[in-house]
Amino acid sequence: MDYFRKYLGAQPEGEQPSGADTVDRLVDRASSSTLLDDRRDAVRALKALSRKFRLEVGTQAMETLLHILEVDRTDSEITGYALDALCNVMSNEPLDDEEEIPTPGNDELGAQFTEIFIKKSDNVGLLLSLLEEYDFHVRWPTVKLLTTLLTNKCKDLQECILVHPMGVSKLMDLLSDSREIIRNDALLLLNQLTRGNANIQKIVAFENAFERLLDIIHEEGSVDGGIVVEDCLLLLLNLLKHNTSNQNFFREGSHIKYLMPFFELDQDPQRSQAGWSAQKVTNIHLMLQLVRSLVSPSNPQQLTTNCQKTMYTCGLVQTLCNILMASGVPADVLTETINTVAEVIRGNLQNQEYFASVMAPSNPPRPAIVVLLMSMVNEKQPFALRCAVLYCFQSFLYKNEVGQSQIVQTLLPTSADVNTISAGQLLCGGLFSGDSLSNWFAAVALLNAISDNSTQKEQLLRVQLATSLGNPPVSLLQQCCNILAQGGRVQTRLGILMLLATWMADCTTAVAHFLFNTANVPYMISQVSSSQDGDENEQNVQGLCAFLLGICLLCNDEQNETFSTASLRQIIEKRIGLETFTDKLTQVTKTESYTQAIKKPHVDYKQPTEVVFDYEFVRMFKNLEHDILRALSPNNNREESKKQLANIKEHESIVSQYKDLIQEQDDRLRHTQAQLDSVQQDNDRRKKQLEDYTQQIQQLKDQNALLKATKGSKTNENDKDDELKNLNDRLQSLMLQISEKDSHIEKLKTDLTVSEARVSTQDMSEEDKENNPSETAVLQQTVNRLNTDLHELRAVLANKDADIFKLKADCDNLQSQLQQVQSTNETTNSSNNGEVQKLTEEKNSLQDRMKRGNEEKLNLMDKINKFEEEITKKNGEQDKLKEELETLRKEQEDLLVLLADQDTKIDKYKTKLKELGQEVEDDDDDDDYDDDIDDES
Repeated sequence: MDYFRKYLGAQPEGEQPSGADTVDRLVDRASSSTLLDDRRDAVRALKALSRKFRLEVGTQAMETLLHILEVDRTDSEITGYALDALCNVMSNEPLDDEEEIPTPGNDELGAQFTEIFIKKSDNVGLLLSLLEEYDFHVRWPTVKLLTTLLTNKCKDLQECILVHPMGVSKLMDLLSDSREIIRNDALLLLNQLTRGNANIQKIVAFENAFERLLDIIHEEGSVDGGIVVEDCLLLLLNLLKHNTSNQNFFREGSHIKYLMPFFELDQDPQRSQAGWSAQKVTNIHLMLQLVRSLVSPSNPQQLTTNCQKTMYTCGLVQTLCNILMASGVPADVLTETINTVAEVIRGNLQNQEYFASVMAPSNPPRPAIVVLLMSMVNEKQPFALRCAVLYCFQSFLYKNEVGQSQIVQTLLPTSADVNTISAGQLLCGGLFSGDSLSNWFAAVALLNAISDNSTQKEQLLRVQLATSLGNPPVSLLQQCCNILAQGGRVQTRLGILMLLATWMADCTTAVAHFLFNTANVPYMISQVSSSQDGDENEQNVQGLCAFLLGICLLCNDEQNETFSTASLRQIIEKRIGLETFTDKLTQVTKTESYTQAIKKPHVDYKQPTEVVFDYEFVRMFKNLEHDILRALSPNNNREESKKQLANIKEHESIVSQYKDLIQEQDDRLRHTQAQLDSVQQDNDRRKKQLEDYTQQIQQLKDQNALLKATKGSKTNENDKDDELKNLNDRLQSLMLQISEKDSHIEKLKTDLTVSEARVSTQDMSEEDKENNPSETAVLQQTVNRLNTDLHELRAVLANKDADIFKLKADCDNLQSQLQQVQSTNETTNSSNNGEVQKLTEEKNSLQDRMKRGNEEKLNLMDKINKFEEEITKKNGEQDKLKEELETLRKEQEDLLVLLADQDTKIDKYKTKLKELGQEVEDDDDDDDYDDDIDDES
């Protein structure tokens, strides 16, 4: 205590300060001292006391320690002491070197202090900011403190880190630290951080976690590495398990091929056997689980399929099969490898075909399937290994009709070598051996070989077995029934009942063979009607016997009069009772073994007594249970159900026809709409052409008027100059005589000017018409084309009206049929009502489409009316142009007559002047007249 007396002062002799007093004085000194050295010494003392006095340090010093981290973070030593003290307070781990003072609820102290710490989110942000410090005395204790906080309050701290900017990125940067101790503790931190939080898992994955972890595994010695490899694999499992996004990212990033070197084991049996340390077994277990997480049946089907293809392409499937056939592999590793191979090949035909071709390195060589089945039916093999082989065999046959056929063929008579052990021989041997677990395994393996495959069910009926010397062979079906009737262990009976139920489901031939033996049905009735409760497995046997009777009822071909459908129903009602039968059948689904089996294809059985149901069987049981109960309901009639089903199918075909009709009409409507759009575009184009022609005509008229005026003025000027020069002398002597006529001549000149202007305009129009004779023809062609398009649209509309009328008639017919279906199905169950409802909805859909067709028809009518108005308008404009042309022609003829009269009068005046002997000379009036003509030109 001399160290503490330095800060606590002198104590009375013989008295020792309590832990709370000591902590209180140290906290006071750490918070009030102005010198950094004093604060550092106080915090060092608090760190030393934090292991023994967690409660006192946590309650009194936490605020002070956090304040020290904020204020004195530049000093790495005091920061490290404060972080270590907080870590000791939060940790619940037992101490090795000294005992902790016992306190009530001591195990919960860490969680309580953690809750207090993270209530203020800035505290978590402070720790994340301290990770940026490279100093070892700061970064390492910060990592340990965050790991402890995550251990105590994982979800709360995950939320704090998730909302903090770049929080996950700062933690990921720790993996790049060159100091191994920090990197290794960062792996533990990330393992805690990624547990159960998909969002953090995605962020970590996108921070390049896969490549970093695979590199660390490679650096640490791969499968032969130590605990660091295990931590990396655990982190990879956290990132991939049940996280579809990360699984896709892992596959698309081509990381699957980097798993290959981890499974390349030493092929030397002696060295490989000696090299299987406990850590290596753990590492390879985790690697196999990593592969299984990518191809688990619970994953989305498309993702699993893509991963299986990638594993085959990169050679991982071949490598796993090599481990499967290798010698010296520990039993638990071999078991996990078999489970992994099972999920890698499950549902993938390419991988299944490769697995079928794998040969074991034995003498003589045998297929790997045969070797595995030998282990499955051998009662001396470990239980977990036998379960794994069954799961692998089931996965090999899953959705693999070729594999199912190959297995059944080994059971049929053949000319092959009798000394060769086949899969069929092993399954038959296991089915009838003295080991009940082997009986169950063989029965489940056989039912998977014929599941959902009616062809192989019928082929299996051909299998004949030799019972004893001198006795005729019996069929496999009959031998199963014989063993069942002899009693025996519950596990054996359960396996055979599941095999028989799968065999007879949806196979009338197998049911007929089963009913042919008159002893089978009475045995089933005696089992179902038994009043002995027994244990759960005995109740399951009774339920499966009821299920088998129900299958005989559903799949009866009515060839056996003794056990026809009606007679079986009557037997069940009178001998067993519907209530008892229903109770025994439904009791199966209420058992825990049924619930466990239906969850997933592979159930991890811990001991042989847990083996009861198979996944494929319970899936079939779930589908057929309702059908059996419905077949036994009082208001049910099998023939009526068939008729109703036929009516429903007929109605479905009618609806399908109407769908096709509506589709065809929709195509026609779209075609008509396209034609209408084309006509509109053509009409707009012609309108534009008409406007262009009108502008060109106006321009030509203006040019023609200008040319006419210029030409007319020049011609008149030349002629009058010649005449006036000849008559100039004579005109002067006669001026007095014709003065009274000057006014009349001036009036004639005015009329002549107006007439020439109108003649020029008319000539221009006439010349323009002569130069553009196709204007009227073009307009007429446009009108004719529009009329033609209008007639075509009317024809299309008439066809559409006919189609709509036909659709109305079809809908009326469908309405009457739906009414008949509704009246017929009033006595049926809710499933048939659903079909009627479906037809009614489709009828409503047809009526809605009819309404849309009528609306489109109205739109077409409006567009056609607009076209008719435009055509009428164009016809009016054309008539108006024709009238104006006729008026211009008449005015031109009048002007020509006036000009002829004017020329005659002028010639007459000239003749009179000549007869009078007068000479016509130019005067001012003539010059003015010529100037006026020039101006007008």
